Amino acid sequence: MDKVRNSERGVALVLVLVLSGVLLAVMTAVMYMITTGTQVSGLRKQYKTALEAGQGGTDLFFQIVATRDSAADKTALVTALNNAGLNAVISNTTASCSGTAGGATYQGIAAKLMTPSTSWSGCDNSIGIDTSNASSYDMRADMGNYRVYAKIVAATDGTTGAGTELHGSGVVSPTAISVKKEPYLYAIEVVSENAANPRERARLSVLYQY
Repeated sequence: MDKVRNSERGVALVLVLVLSGVLLAVMTAVMYMITTGTQVSGLRKQYKTALEAGQGGTDLFFQIVATRDSAADKTALVTALNNAGLNAVISNTTASCSGTAGGATYQGIAAKLMTPSTSWSGCDNSIGIDTSNASSYDMRADMGNYRVYAKIVAATDGTTGAGTELHGSGVVSPTAISVKKEPYLYAIEVVSENAANPRERARLSVLYQY
């Protein structure tokens, strides 16, 4: 009987150890899933915040694009943005960029705004943006804790407007029908980055119709 009892005690000990191991593994898995879920939620929140900052910055850059070749309008807009604390900058490193349209030659940021990318010379049209290198972006602005960078990488000239369908009041008179203006199209790369933590960032590729 003593031998049987000792044998049963041994089996009970092994069973307790196995159950303890299984329970420990389950608890470890649960803790891992909770920790991972918390990290993923935090990263998702950071990305969403960076994305929203990028979208806000993009709206500002649209206003700069709308100034086109007017240096005075650009200066006034940048001044207004800076007065609002947005620290807006149009990079001077685009000075080597040139392009032609309608028989005219444009330099710097005006070349990207006024001429098709097929005529560009010396213009940076790579899709990458190195936020530590001012020569890799055309403009930037601060949106709260985030700094947003943008670069025009392609442009198609037009006559400003939307659509190409015919419109007018009739077809009797040759002057009664006209063709709607074709828009300028800009492909713009945007990067939004937390100034204190560059790992918090978002990237957008935008096609803007002017």
